[in-house]
Amino acid sequence: MKATIKIISFAISIFLVPPGLHAQVIFEENFDGNELNMKHWSYEEGDGCPNLCGWGNNERQIYNREYLEVKNGKLIITAVKEGDKYFSGKINSKDKVEFQYGVIEVRAKVATGQGIWPAFWMLGHDIAEVGWPASGEIDIMEYVGREPNTVYTTLHYPAHHGENASSKKTKIENIEEGYHTFKTIWTADNIEFFVDGESVYNFVPEEYDEEHYPFRKPFYFLINMAVGGNFGGPEVDDSIFPQKYYVDYIKVTSLE
Repeated sequence: MKATIKIISFAISIFLVPPGLHAQVIFEENFDGNELNMKHWSYEEGDGCPNLCGWGNNERQIYNREYLEVKNGKLIITAVKEGDKYFSGKINSKDKVEFQYGVIEVRAKVATGQGIWPAFWMLGHDIAEVGWPASGEIDIMEYVGREPNTVYTTLHYPAHHGENASSKKTKIENIEEGYHTFKTIWTADNIEFFVDGESVYNFVPEEYDEEHYPFRKPFYFLINMAVGGNFGGPEVDDSIFPQKYYVDYIKVTSLE
């Protein structure tokens, strides 16, 4: 299997892992220091207007970099309500860290409460050219506060997306307590999801075409915490704020 990672700063570097070599770490983010590594990440800000107001899901939050910090080796996204507005944070690695296939592991602690929607996910690098869902979407972890003790692992693609996505809802007692590890093994043939080392969903497509498996190209990361919306809400309990979503580390390893 081939795994590639593209890290773009002032120049572009592409690292290829030749077939036959043992697995290698091709990307690692430990959120060291006291600020975000802008060689890896970009901020997404605003309310998604004019094209996708509410970020396409009728979400209530306005994203602002002031509600995201790096501290004590963690990425911390805080959701708050100020006056009649909700604020939170969102980042992505588009055009900076993109890769094709590998073992992705993230350790995180979810925020909780009705209306909260923290997520760790991926989009195809060609989304600006082909749009969504043709780009493909890999949701490694989604948690919605209205469903305690539950996590979602989901794939969106042209044949199945939105409410008709290929998704698995997994009951995990006390998922809200402490940190948990979410792992995804992504290959040219299937995508398998794990929580704390246990397999929860193995997706094998009906067909290997762009309608059913647009996952044979580079993808990039997104990390955010939404408020409300079609999936996260619609109701929001204002008494829960502020809420914090912590990400400890991200590690991508090549396939053997």
